[in-house]
Amino acid sequence: METFKVRDIELIAIMSRIIYNICDMKGGGIVDNGYTKRIRARVLSFEDGTVFVTSDFADIADTTTIRQSLSRLVQSGTLRRILNGVYEKPKYSKLLEEYVAADPEAVANALARSYHWTIAPCGNTALNLLGLSTQVTAVWSYVSDGPYKTYEWNSTKLEFKHRTNKDITGLSYMTSLVIQALKTLGRLNVTPEVIQMLSEKLTGKDKQACLKEATESTDWVYDTIRQICGGEKVQ
Repeated sequence: METFKVRDIELIAIMSRIIYNICDMKGGGIVDNGYTKRIRARVLSFEDGTVFVTSDFADIADTTTIRQSLSRLVQSGTLRRILNGVYEKPKYSKLLEEYVAADPEAVANALARSYHWTIAPCGNTALNLLGLSTQVTAVWSYVSDGPYKTYEWNSTKLEFKHRTNKDITGLSYMTSLVIQALKTLGRLNVTPEVIQMLSEKLTGKDKQACLKEATESTDWVYDTIRQICGGEKVQ
């Protein structure tokens, strides 16, 4: 994945600020009407690595103004553009001495937020997020009640697969994640060790939600969830 050295980011930020200040002094059309300051303040209030979309600032200004302000923040180095309309507050790793790549999970959730989709990780993505697989996934996959879509940046690919609303709507994140992971494994591959790992992974609140929300799942999936959440022994 593409990384950015501190020196490169700092040089870009310094040059951008110089250009910005010159334009301000000469009335070159880059006039801060207060919106950029408010958007910047909100961005800075979040942790490094946070991913934003245009709609996250809809309460501050109209879409055109927001996009212009976000572009200015990209120029100054405050934000990094990941995809069209998707931005990240860069996160620096002292260990690696460079800016790390954007978190695909955060980008997926930001896209879902922007388009009002309900999504859930599926396939190897679900297994990885639950610690059931250490295999590096080439594609971050999600089921969605939106259209089929793919997105790519650098060496990362996101894939959204359309599913009917009943498969994901009304389910909490963890319930959806567990259901998709079990479906990916398949009934014959759900071992006592897997059930134990998931039982330890889920909080008491997660387990209550799973038992309540997963009742419409296929019989074997719900029976497995009962074992995970109810402490029943595997037969």
